[in-house]
Amino acid sequence: MSIANIQETVLQIRPLDEEAKQSASRRLDRLTKPPGSLGKLEELAIQIAGITGDAEWKPPAKAIVVMAGDHGVCEEGVSAFPQEVTGQMVHNFLGGGAAINVLARQTGAEVVCVDIGVKGELAHERLVSRKVRHGTANMAKEAAMTREEAELAIGHGIQLANDLAEQGIGLLATGEMGIGNTTPSAAVLSVLADVDVEEVVGRGTGIDDAGLLRKQATIRKAIALHAPDSGDAVDVLAKVGGLELAGLAGLILGAAARRIPVVIDGFISTVAALAACRIAPEAKGYLIPSHLSEERGHRYALKELGLEPMLNLRMRLGEGSGAVLAFPLIEAASRIVHEMATFDSAGVSRG
Repeated sequence: MSIANIQETVLQIRPLDEEAKQSASRRLDRLTKPPGSLGKLEELAIQIAGITGDAEWKPPAKAIVVMAGDHGVCEEGVSAFPQEVTGQMVHNFLGGGAAINVLARQTGAEVVCVDIGVKGELAHERLVSRKVRHGTANMAKEAAMTREEAELAIGHGIQLANDLAEQGIGLLATGEMGIGNTTPSAAVLSVLADVDVEEVVGRGTGIDDAGLLRKQATIRKAIALHAPDSGDAVDVLAKVGGLELAGLAGLILGAAARRIPVVIDGFISTVAALAACRIAPEAKGYLIPSHLSEERGHRYALKELGLEPMLNLRMRLGEGSGAVLAFPLIEAASRIVHEMATFDSAGVSRG
């Protein structure tokens, strides 16, 4: 099993193709509508043209990558659910019974479930096993993982993007599963965005007021204990992050290097995207934000990236459930470019 090199991947990430963007824009302006009247659909068509270098891009095979990992910080009582739910939900994904499976079937997408750090041993013919370790350490007492483990998780994410590209996947979405993972996500965001912990910590799986205060205190303690370097995203991921966060960051980097659009889900996925963009700023152009999560810190993560989501459905499930709902909008943008008549072809007078 090969593991991709992070720095080599970063060097392969290029700015979006401006010529393809301009070509798509000209095509859109020739269609039978006032210029810009389809709003974000037109913006989406232009962005994807720039990502792929193809002004007439058609949606290819698509996949949602669900990275799963456990978190030692659950020992601090930061989640309303027990840690064993992570592994149980992985089996649910593999059995096709989770929300993401239902939504993926509706949109014709594949669910790729990855064990990058679940506590315990999992085995299934459809499980992608990339386990770095059996869950992170309790970041309130020691670093979540070593730098080498964080880099390994990022490398696995990059390699997975390469493998899926070789299989013909041309559109990716990020998903995750990990009981307690809003805690490291809030910690990473607090450090990278230099924002107070209280502003970015939400209730996750539904903790009560006492649990919320405990969660805030745990994150403050971990940040004070490890002093992660805000200028080094890998250091932040290693000290107060999670394996699925690092894996998703790598997936985004790998996809950007292969010129594949990546639809990002909610809070955890967006924090992973922020880490990826701190490693390789050019990766931002390859991100398509899907929805606004109800999780408190998501607005801050999106703001830090300068991204505006397309949907607001008051969701906070994770799994990639919001990202997959953006697939039909992406297909709609492509169909507009390919199927809508031009003024000339339809014999319609221009304004």
